[in-house]
Amino acid sequence: MYSVIATAAVHGIAGMIVKVETDVTNGMPEFEMVGILSSEVKEARARIRAAIHNTGFLLPPKKVTVNLGPADVRKSGTGFDLPIALSVLAAYGLLESEACAGTLFTGEIGLSGRLRPVRGILPMVLTARDHGYTHVVIPKENEAEACMVKGMNIHPAKTLWEVISWLKGERTLEPGPINIEETGSPQEEPVDFSRINGQRVLRRACEVAASGMHNLLMVGPPGAGKTMVARALPGILPKLTEEERMELARIYSVSGRFEERRSNLYARPFRSPHYSVTATALVGGGRVAQPGEISLAHKGILFLDELTEYQRPVLEQLRQPLEERKVRLARVSGTYCYPADCMLVGAMNPCGCGYYPDKNKCACTPGDIRRHLRKVSRPLLDRMDMSVEVPRVKMSELTGSGENESSQAIRSRVEKAVELQERRYGQENFRYNSRIPADKIDTYCPMEPGARKQIARAYEQLNLSARAYHRLIRVARTIADLSESDLISESHMREALLYRTMDEAVWR
Repeated sequence: MYSVIATAAVHGIAGMIVKVETDVTNGMPEFEMVGILSSEVKEARARIRAAIHNTGFLLPPKKVTVNLGPADVRKSGTGFDLPIALSVLAAYGLLESEACAGTLFTGEIGLSGRLRPVRGILPMVLTARDHGYTHVVIPKENEAEACMVKGMNIHPAKTLWEVISWLKGERTLEPGPINIEETGSPQEEPVDFSRINGQRVLRRACEVAASGMHNLLMVGPPGAGKTMVARALPGILPKLTEEERMELARIYSVSGRFEERRSNLYARPFRSPHYSVTATALVGGGRVAQPGEISLAHKGILFLDELTEYQRPVLEQLRQPLEERKVRLARVSGTYCYPADCMLVGAMNPCGCGYYPDKNKCACTPGDIRRHLRKVSRPLLDRMDMSVEVPRVKMSELTGSGENESSQAIRSRVEKAVELQERRYGQENFRYNSRIPADKIDTYCPMEPGARKQIARAYEQLNLSARAYHRLIRVARTIADLSESDLISESHMREALLYRTMDEAVWR
């Protein structure tokens, strides 16, 4: 007999329908599986045989052939266990194949027949909806994740027997009442800007960076507040849109980290990997391709503290993703693409001891300083929209009794600037000033004659690259939006230049 069951596989962050075909015939007892399978899929034979036996079914010895199509795409993961088991039972005549029509199945099966959660449920359910399936059967532990998709009938089950009973009409499988954001693990609250004393220039730079999602580099001595300010940045970023929220949830679903997002799905991610991170962990990859930290920071912040302590080859891996806003991983099994549209925030000391250019405290030689700064290459530095000096906080500022502006007050201005950008770029495929393509800068960044002369002079004097030139205009466009100006004025361009001359002063 023959049967076919629908399931899904994950490729990158997208889902793909896979048909599990099973044929049972007389012949030498054998359980053969084909279709370019990874080792964990091939091992499903042992799990399925034991699970079917422990569920109470005794299968007569037959020749069983299982094909996972399309046959030219590599299948990996343990989510094929449940559909293979159901396909085998249907081919043996123990289930009605018609009962499985219009339903997509996925889940790992233990030897006892208990269903276990799998990665990538969200893109699988979205793919099922897009291909006209109305029902999806999943493990109980994946229930909250699958319920994010509207318009689908989600059927969570704990065991293989529950699924079989549901297909026979003997029981129901309905999701319980669940609030995704209330059931997740709590996230660390961002630092409020009201707790940060002094650093007026840096506070303003953070407001500009958050308004246009510009990359930001902070350079200053240890203890000046760089890390504290970076951890306050998420508190002034606008909330995620529904589209951004779903895209980010898909990334975390594929990487098996969905629980990290459940507590606050509308907050932008803040990722801060340790400087011992590998290139694979930072950008993505591995034997089985997985998203890296830059993709987990999608639509949020990737914070690299102690930037010069990272291995230079690791940092160089960021250059292309920062430019293209995506990561492409080429493997023998195919090419995987992960979104990486994040705001890069770096913090570093200006030298090994941290006190350059204060000659009264800095004990580094010119050679030491050059070696320290060379750990961050010029091409990577060129991709930072803004570079800000973070000086040591004065005693009067540290103990001052004046009230600092709160994150909520700053965020209100940021949200207004973002709304302006959304209206301006409503017909475009980008949302923020930092994402304006070079060929559209003249269209969206009109300048006063004085501002145009100013940037032309800066281009020659600072020996800017074409990339730095365009990034400078984008920052000026954001500053103009914060002041609700249609034109970029001289004052806007002057402030943008202030955030660009820091790297020239230090590196040159």
